[in-house]
Amino acid sequence: MRAANGWQDYQILDTSGGDKLERWGNTFLIRPDPQIIWNTPKENPYWKKANAAYFRSSSGGGHWEFYSMPKPEWTVGYKHLTFLVRPTNFKHMGLFPEQAVNWDWMADKIIQAGRPVSVLNLFAYTGGATLACAAAGANVCHVDASKGMTAWARENAKRSGLDSKPIRWIVDDCRKFVEREIRRGNRYDAVIMDPPSYGRGPGGEVWKLEDQIFDLVNLCAGVLKEKPLFFLLNSYTTGLPPAVMEYLLGVTVGKQFQGAVSSGEIGLTVQDSGKILPCGSTAIWEDSSAG
Repeated sequence: MRAANGWQDYQILDTSGGDKLERWGNTFLIRPDPQIIWNTPKENPYWKKANAAYFRSSSGGGHWEFYSMPKPEWTVGYKHLTFLVRPTNFKHMGLFPEQAVNWDWMADKIIQAGRPVSVLNLFAYTGGATLACAAAGANVCHVDASKGMTAWARENAKRSGLDSKPIRWIVDDCRKFVEREIRRGNRYDAVIMDPPSYGRGPGGEVWKLEDQIFDLVNLCAGVLKEKPLFFLLNSYTTGLPPAVMEYLLGVTVGKQFQGAVSSGEIGLTVQDSGKILPCGSTAIWEDSSAG
């Protein structure tokens, strides 16, 4: 498992009873995680001194309870990047810290390429991967269907001192955008994809990852240049394990381009136990001759 251990402003302190105790800068939060099926003693004092906690509802969704929040929003830093974070209605904070292990990997690939690199970041959320690639010198096309999340990503770019970098900010349906890029003849050296497990489009269209991911990846293989650098696929869907994602990339991107395909879980080290909490999965196709 690949762990994102480069954080100073984020930490999982402990995990127990379906919850994780986290430090975001100087703010301590309790958030649920369905993978935490153990009930170990909650000995860390911040279980009782957390600034806020998110509680799931038996009917779906959930709510925050705020105890002593210093600020409604604040920033956390990762190396040279700065992110605005705040509690959202869906328990998220606008950032997935475990993805830092992928940010570092992508930045290294871009730097080692020794040539101009164009990156297409789909379902780009608040821009962690976008900023990491832009900071490494890439031209990035950031695509997300949410206007609000794209605005959040642009704010992160500004706070990171990257607002003047060559980043295209696109609010659009990812599939439709890729189809248009292919028709226009636009091609990219790398594709990053972090699609949601489930959702609905503006016209009520149902998106279920397991049913549609093959067609989407196959489509996106068509937007790569003749000699691409990498294709990185993320998933938080329990029904889509790393080995399945690796196979998927192998029979789509790997079938069209020579390179290596790998996969694995990504996670974060828990301070109190020293163990790594799995947080998601990543599959990667890469040009093994690059760099």
